[in-house]
Amino acid sequence: MQNVRPKKHLGQHFLTDLSIAERIAQAVQGHGDVGCVLEIGPGMGVLTDFLLKNPMELYLIDIDSESIAYLHQKYPQLGGKIIEGDYLQENLDAVLPERYAIAGNFPYNISSQIFFRVLEERQKVTEVVCMLQKEVAQRIASPKGNKDYGILSVLLQAYYSIEYLFSVPPGVFNPPPKVNSGVIRLTRNQTEKLDCNEKLFFQVVKGGFGNRRKTLRNSLKSFQLAEEFKSHSILDKRAEQLDVADFVFLTQQIEASRGNH
Repeated sequence: MQNVRPKKHLGQHFLTDLSIAERIAQAVQGHGDVGCVLEIGPGMGVLTDFLLKNPMELYLIDIDSESIAYLHQKYPQLGGKIIEGDYLQENLDAVLPERYAIAGNFPYNISSQIFFRVLEERQKVTEVVCMLQKEVAQRIASPKGNKDYGILSVLLQAYYSIEYLFSVPPGVFNPPPKVNSGVIRLTRNQTEKLDCNEKLFFQVVKGGFGNRRKTLRNSLKSFQLAEEFKSHSILDKRAEQLDVADFVFLTQQIEASRGNH
C-alpha cells in the first residue's frame, strides 16, 4: 500500500508514536454507554489500529481522498463505515446511530470549528478524546480566572466535564508541528438544557469575551440591560472571572430586561 503524504493545506501531522496512539485509544471510555466511536481525520490509521481493539463500533471520517483510498485497502472490513467527507459539513444522521463518541488527532487549523460542531451535536456526542494544539487544549480545560479561559472554555464546560490528560512533543509526528500538543477528554455532563435561552447564552458569552479587558458593563452594552440591573456587581467583573453558572444568571437577567421592554 502506498503511504499517504501529509498535506499542509489540510493541516495534517500524522502521529508516528504507537504508545501515544494507544494511550489516546484507551482514554475512550464509552461514556453514557455509547456503542460507537467516530474517528475524525484518521490519516494512515495509526490511532485506528488501537481503536479497533475497543469493543465499540468504529466509524472513520476523512476529507482527504488519498487517505480514504488507503483506509479502504487497510480496513476492508469497515466498508461503509469509512466516510469521505468533512465533519464540519457532513450530515451524519443517516450513517451514525443516535449517540456516539469522537476520537482523533485533530488538524490544528480547524480544531476550534470541530468543537463548535460538537456543541451543535451535543445531544448526540457523549464523549470526545482528542489531540490538538496544547494551547487550545489548555484553554478548553481551563477554569475561570485564568488567562487561557475563553469562549470555548465556557461553552464546552456548560455541557461537558473536561480533563487535560497529557502533553505530546512535536517529534512524534510526521511532519513535526511547530508547537506542542495536548490530549483532552470531554464527557457529557447531566445538563440537558441550560436554565436560560441557550442561543442568547452563546451570544452573551461571545459578547463578554469580545473585549476581554473591559468589564461586562462595557462589553455587553449592546444587549440593552435593564436600568435596575446596570448597577449589579456582576457587571463590574470581566468575562474571564465568570463560570458557566454566572453566565447563565447573566443571560437570565438580559432575557428578563428584554421581556420588560
